[in-house]
Amino acid sequence: MISTLEKEITLRFLKARKKDGFLNIISIFSFIGISLGVAVLIIVMSVMNGFRTELINKIVGFNSHITVKPYEKVHLNSAKFNHPQLNSISKNLISSNTGEAIIIKKDISKGIVLRGYSKKDFSKLKIIKDNTFIGDRNNLTKNYISIGKELSFTLDLKIGDSVSLMSSSGVDTIIGSLPKKKTFTVISLFESGLAEFDNNIAFVNLNTLEEFFNLEKNDRSLEIYLKNPQNIEHQKFIVQQIFPNGFVFSWADTNSSLFSALKVERNVMFIILSLIIIVAAFNIISGLTILVKNKTRDIAILKSIGVLNKSIVKIFFLVGVIIGTSATIFGIVLGIIFSMYVENLRQFLSNVFDISLFPEEIYFLSSMPSEINLSSIFIISLCSILITIIVSIFPAIKAAKLDPIQSLKYE
Repeated sequence: MISTLEKEITLRFLKARKKDGFLNIISIFSFIGISLGVAVLIIVMSVMNGFRTELINKIVGFNSHITVKPYEKVHLNSAKFNHPQLNSISKNLISSNTGEAIIIKKDISKGIVLRGYSKKDFSKLKIIKDNTFIGDRNNLTKNYISIGKELSFTLDLKIGDSVSLMSSSGVDTIIGSLPKKKTFTVISLFESGLAEFDNNIAFVNLNTLEEFFNLEKNDRSLEIYLKNPQNIEHQKFIVQQIFPNGFVFSWADTNSSLFSALKVERNVMFIILSLIIIVAAFNIISGLTILVKNKTRDIAILKSIGVLNKSIVKIFFLVGVIIGTSATIFGIVLGIIFSMYVENLRQFLSNVFDISLFPEEIYFLSSMPSEINLSSIFIISLCSILITIIVSIFPAIKAAKLDPIQSLKYE
């Protein structure tokens, strides 16, 4: 417990005096350094959380949440599609098939992945309902194809143009096996927000795709779109139990390397930016050491009237902790405010200095994302206060070890 005397002396030592000018400067720099360190950490973590969330939304919005592929030629049991557990977690169940082909337009050729959907299932896709989608949403039949806007720019295609596709499956002729070639008409353009998807994936009718690649109905996969795609591992486990003979994978499995890289980058940024707080906290040691030196006479008087060593430790320890804690709280407030208005700040700086701080053509996001995470703020605050506590211990113990006789000898 902290006594009234300890509180009063702590507050007295915290008050600025003219003769302690240099000490006040060190305390101010310690306060500013810790505040900025905490604020920068919160801002960076919020922006990185925002990036991760936006990326997940784009990936989840374009790909199925969970996919079940049949092993070998074993057809997925359609009776299980009405399983009570599956219905409780899923929003849509869609049959699909895929194949790799070469798309040819004049002298330009490019490898793409074709996804096949029925006319009814195609209109259920989230990306088709998006405002950026251009063209017919309900007529993916026969030899029609829906391509990404990036691919349309690459091949100089627009709605109504014809394009040739070459399949990897062969056709037997008198001169040997030749790859299948088919002409498709561009019926619509989609935009996922990720160039990798828009430039390498196209949609065609399911039956047309299976005929084009010599596939059977037994090769079809089941795409499951969940009501809540975030809690993916638990729901994947449920699906695996329903389809024990199928290969089950989720959007998280497909993009595991990307999210692992983001996680590593996030952790590294946290460690690097934490050094700002550590460097600023070490100023507290300097400030408290100078304070102990300046208050040598006061410490000697306190000891001579019976104040215990543990009380001296508490007093100087509290001085350091109060500076660090108040700086942390100020940094939290500053960081949250900047995180909330980081996009407004970006627009302001872009307009004032006429520079592009967040080019959309590179990041494929129209605005800088930011997501304030309470657990991240708690961890940052805890680390900051712990660092402050640690660096305040040494000067406090040093103050308690002062010999009152030696301190007053030359006074």
